Amino acid sequence: MLLPTLRETPADAEIKSHQLLVRAGYIRQIASGVYSFLPIGRRVLRKVEEIVRDEMDKAGAHEMLMAALQPAELWKETGRWDTFGPELMRLHDRHEREFALGATHEEVITSIVRDEVKSYKKLPLTVYQIQNKFRDEKRPRFGLLRGREFLMKDAYSFHDSFESLDGTYQRLFDAYSNIFRRCGLNFRAVIADSGAMGGKDTHEFMVLSDVGEDTIAYSDTSRYAANIEMAPVITEYDKSNEEPKEMEKVATPEQKTMQQVADYLGHGLDQGLKSIMFKVDERFVMVVTRGDHEVNDVKLKNLYDASLIDLASEEETRKLMGAGFGSLGPIGVPAEVEVVADFAVEAMVNTTCGANEEGYHFVNVTPGKDFSIDKYADLRFIQEGDPSPDGEGNIKFARGIEVGHVFKLGKFYAEKMDATYLNDQGKANTMIMGCYGIGVSRTLASIVEQYHDEDGITWPANVAPYHVHLLTLNPKKEEQAALGEELYQKLQAQGIDVLYDDRKERPGVKFADSDLIGIPLRITVGKRAGEGIVEFKERATKEQLELETDQVIAQVKTFLGK
Repeated sequence: MLLPTLRETPADAEIKSHQLLVRAGYIRQIASGVYSFLPIGRRVLRKVEEIVRDEMDKAGAHEMLMAALQPAELWKETGRWDTFGPELMRLHDRHEREFALGATHEEVITSIVRDEVKSYKKLPLTVYQIQNKFRDEKRPRFGLLRGREFLMKDAYSFHDSFESLDGTYQRLFDAYSNIFRRCGLNFRAVIADSGAMGGKDTHEFMVLSDVGEDTIAYSDTSRYAANIEMAPVITEYDKSNEEPKEMEKVATPEQKTMQQVADYLGHGLDQGLKSIMFKVDERFVMVVTRGDHEVNDVKLKNLYDASLIDLASEEETRKLMGAGFGSLGPIGVPAEVEVVADFAVEAMVNTTCGANEEGYHFVNVTPGKDFSIDKYADLRFIQEGDPSPDGEGNIKFARGIEVGHVFKLGKFYAEKMDATYLNDQGKANTMIMGCYGIGVSRTLASIVEQYHDEDGITWPANVAPYHVHLLTLNPKKEEQAALGEELYQKLQAQGIDVLYDDRKERPGVKFADSDLIGIPLRITVGKRAGEGIVEFKERATKEQLELETDQVIAQVKTFLGK
């Protein structure tokens, strides 16, 4: 078998799943963010796929397979050719026609359904596929958690009403919960942002892990959970009773950051104003928050229902304001720049802000008296200790790995691509859509993040590459070789997956490899083979006992719940 194990941890592997999957011979990197699955890794992928297929089929979805090579024309119909960003892998064929390698398949499936489904009688329908996806990540890292090629299950549903969409969304939400439970994962379903996918109403399925790149904001007393980007702030701010003072410009030489300015002027971060210039689609917007708060760009994007949002460049900012990032403030802003502020700003009195002049700030600044705001909104990230948005308890943070995402797309794609059907009165209506994704290879890595110890992986039985790791310690000894072969045949005959190690290696090497690979049960044929006695060990608990040969099958079945 192609199963190359390593004793040393690869230098570029930062997290446990990456380290162990490489060391245990599950994966090998062939380029940055691009991995091949070796035989034992493919077996785990297949186990996860089987769980996904089983639950998707039960939910009424039908599997298909779409082209990975997608013509640019489809993406241009929705406008995503320009808005999806540099992560979209683009290429030309020999005739200079533009294509993309599939990062996702909304355009492809919508084009198929609009051509093939013409009547309400064919709706609702749900289809899915399990296929490699391609995204040109700027910084691939963490092994399978952020790669440029990955295995994904993506599903799409089409409806003639929002009520029908709601029903399918809930069925697939429940199916996803079942999938991740069957994979043995500790996860949370959290309120999320739809991002480049479009649409409204969406949940992410997050595996709890310290290496997660997403932050989950959750209530310490209720079931509320949301991606930090989507958690609304319901804090009520009491306006200070302090009498407003006369605004004054003061020198702040070499003080560039909010903290430096606060320290220099002798006040807390929460007494200063932070002003940041954004480019929202084609307009410039200055966002003002309290100095100890961070701007939530997703909330800003949603406020303007924008397609693109980014920080204005230093050059653009200087051209508009006459000053760089460290000296910006909301006083004397040009008419073409809209000024919006977080609700916390409205309650501030005698605060500090940039003077739009290098090396100077204004002190004793009060909103409404010294400057005006075009619009107040919830524009900051929620913080630990803030009230939970559902009104129950306070917010705490946890890290999470996104393994699944479900979206109510509505008419976002169907309208752009003219996907219509005839209703019962013969009138053309726009289809309503949902989409539902699971990172299959990412799920595999997430399982390892939650299931490992100092010696290697500890796979849950449902997704383990094999149920049993059978070791013959000295195959040169006839009684060991005979008993090992006998057990191998008997276990296979009972439908039990077995990896049989009959290599001519030292026992220590075999034990170390077995712990590293992480198969749930280990049966060792050793020095008591002549008596018909073997060692039975559970990988996760490390509990072991000696069994007679005729007890082995029953013990394995008991462990597996068969």
